[in-house]
Amino acid sequence: MDKMKRRAFIQTSAAAGVGLSGLSMAAESSPAVLPKAAKSQINIGLIGMGMRGQSHLSLLLNRSDCRVTAICDIDQYMLDQTKKMVEKKGAPMPKVYGLEERAYLEMLEDSDLDAVIISTPWRWHSEMAIAAMNAGKYVGVEVSGGFSLDECWQLVNTHEATGTHLFFLENVCYRRDVMAVLQMVREGLFGELIHLEGGYQHDLRGVKFNDGATPYDSGVEFGEKGFSEAKWRTIHSIHRNGDLYPTHGIGPVANYIGINRGNRFLYLSSMASKSRGLHEYIVNHEKGGKDHPNAAVEFKLGDVVTTTIKTSNGESIILSHDTNLPRPYSLGFRVQGTKGIWMDVNKSIYFEGVSPAHRWEEAQPWLEKYDHPLWKRLESSATGAGHGGMDFFLINAFVQCAKENIAPPLDVYDAASWLAITPLSEQSIANGSTSVAFPDFTRGRWMWRKDNFALNDSW
Repeated sequence: MDKMKRRAFIQTSAAAGVGLSGLSMAAESSPAVLPKAAKSQINIGLIGMGMRGQSHLSLLLNRSDCRVTAICDIDQYMLDQTKKMVEKKGAPMPKVYGLEERAYLEMLEDSDLDAVIISTPWRWHSEMAIAAMNAGKYVGVEVSGGFSLDECWQLVNTHEATGTHLFFLENVCYRRDVMAVLQMVREGLFGELIHLEGGYQHDLRGVKFNDGATPYDSGVEFGEKGFSEAKWRTIHSIHRNGDLYPTHGIGPVANYIGINRGNRFLYLSSMASKSRGLHEYIVNHEKGGKDHPNAAVEFKLGDVVTTTIKTSNGESIILSHDTNLPRPYSLGFRVQGTKGIWMDVNKSIYFEGVSPAHRWEEAQPWLEKYDHPLWKRLESSATGAGHGGMDFFLINAFVQCAKENIAPPLDVYDAASWLAITPLSEQSIANGSTSVAFPDFTRGRWMWRKDNFALNDSW
C-alpha cells in the first residue's frame, strides 16, 4: 500500500505541479528535502530511448563514474536498439521499463536510482521532470519549447519545494565557438553588449516526414505512420504557431548577457510568415503529390517565425525559427557590442581599432586564441561525441553536478525562462504581434544570482 500511495502522489504532483504557485521566496533556501552527500559513482536511469536517448546512453557507457541501471520507453523497437548498444559495450543490462505510458513512475520508485535523464517527446518533459523531482532524483531534461506559463511555474515551484535540482540539457551552450565567444565577452573584447541574435534555422522536412521504416527512409508520412520524431513532432506544426524550439538560440545568448544572473527578459514580440513549406514538400515529393491525403493537411506554423526580446539591462535580441523551408543549417548567432561584432553565419568577426577598417576578419584565429579552458583540457575526451563534441561536455557537466548534488549551470530558472518563449510567442502572434511580458521566475533573485556557467575546472 505504501508503494501504491507513493506512486499516486508522484503521478498526481506531476500532472498538477503540486499546487505550489503561492510559494514564498524563502522556499529555495529552505528546501523540503535535505541535500544528499556527494558520491563518486551514481546510478542513472534514462526515460526515452529514441535517437537522443541512445546518444546519451552511448556517452554514459563510456564513463566509470556512473552506471545506467534503468531504461524506459514505450517503443519496443527503440528498447531493442538500446539493448544492443549495451550488449555491444559489454555493460550490465539495465532494468527495462516500458510499453505503458507511465511506466516511468515505477522506475522513479527505485531508491537506488540517483538521477534520470528525460529524452521523450516534448509533451512529456515537464510531467516527467516534476515527478522525478518529487521522487528526489537529480533531473536532466532535454530541450524543447514550453506549452504554458503555468507549466514553467510548476517546474520552478517543484524544485523550490523539494530542493531537487533540474539540469536543462541545452547542448549548444557547450559548442566550441560559442564558448570561445563567451570567453571574449567575459574579457570585454566586444565592449558593452548591445544586440544579440540566434535561432533554430534547420531544414526539418525530412525529420517531420518519412515513410515509417527507418530514420533514413524519405517519405511524406507522420503520426502513426511516421518514424521516430515524425510520430509526434509534426503535429505541433499543424496546431501551433510560434517559436516552437527557442533554446538552441537563446541558451548561449542568455549566458552572454547574464539572464537570471544580473539581467532578465522583460518582454517579447513575435511575427510569423505564411505557411507554405511543408505543403510544398508533400506535393512535390516522389512519394506524395497533390492527391496524397497529407496534401490536404493545413499547417498552422509559419515557415519563419521572428521574435524580438527586450532585457532589463537594455539589450535587444532577435530569435528566428525556420524549419519548414530548404536551407543549410545555421543557428545564426550574432554578438554585437560597443567595440565589435561576431557573426557565425559568415564565420567572421570585427573589432574596432584592431581589424582592418570596415572589413570582416576570419573568426577562426580569434576562436582558437580564446578557446575555452574546458575544451583545451578535455578535447580528446570529446572526440567522436555527438554534435561536434559538445554533447560530451553537456553530459560531463550533468554527471559531475549530479554526483555532487549541486545546482547545475543551466538550472530550473533557465529552463522556465527559455521554455516560456514558446507560449509567449504564440500569444503575441495570435494578438497581432503585440508585446507580451515575461514572468520573473526567479522572484527577484536574478538581481543577486551569480554566473556559474563553465567556470568550474571540471565542468
